[in-house]
Amino acid sequence: MEETWQLFSGERYQPQSRPVIANTYAYRNGERVAWHSHEQLQFVFTTRGVLRIITNGGTWTLGPHRGLLLIPRIGHELHAIGETLMHSIYIEPDRWINHKENCSVLMVSSLLRELTLEMVKERKLEKYTLTEMITPLLLQGLFEAQELQEGCLPLPADRRLQKICKGLMTAPANCESLKAWADRIGTSDRTLSRLFLQQTGYTFGQWRQQLRLVESISRLAKGMPVATIAAELGYRSSSAFITMFKKAMGDTPQGYFKRS
Repeated sequence: MEETWQLFSGERYQPQSRPVIANTYAYRNGERVAWHSHEQLQFVFTTRGVLRIITNGGTWTLGPHRGLLLIPRIGHELHAIGETLMHSIYIEPDRWINHKENCSVLMVSSLLRELTLEMVKERKLEKYTLTEMITPLLLQGLFEAQELQEGCLPLPADRRLQKICKGLMTAPANCESLKAWADRIGTSDRTLSRLFLQQTGYTFGQWRQQLRLVESISRLAKGMPVATIAAELGYRSSSAFITMFKKAMGDTPQGYFKRS
């Protein structure tokens, strides 16, 4: 609930039982967790499958070694792609020293993963001996984690841009120019180009490539062949798709999930 409505309703914030709590959740392919929010910061990552997080401002597609830090009270829903094992850390706001205004993708190190799994194990046993020692290490690991500029597909507020984005989401192989879209909508490509950059941080071409990138990750998670993915996403050849993917993700499509 938003802080303003909490004041209006007279509700008081009830802290969780411990300042930092870790949980693990298993989801089937296609399973969805409906729109909700948390009073705490939440950090989510997977050790199996791919997780897509949707907010009002954009979507994040998390593959191996990637996690998303969600700020308190931000509405979101979760979509599992493939058989997914999700790990979630809930942090009381007063325990987090790095106050961010926006969600951010962080690299999940092996140490961060193992600390989280140990906290989950202790919580199930209702024993918190190691948790007391792990918690500061876990928070420091999150604070120092490398922030990544990938996996996010920002959604613009302008209705004309939304129409274009919805069209591309429906048909990611669409290669029409921005001018063709502008003529169809009834405005200038210069206006659309300016708005794309202002509202998403990407040019039109960059946004379309980012869409294809996150769509390729979801398809790879389902075991789809690279040649099929390349064709479905509008690439002329598998090699062109592989070059794009490696440049963006630092690994080939075949090697991306093998490192997890």
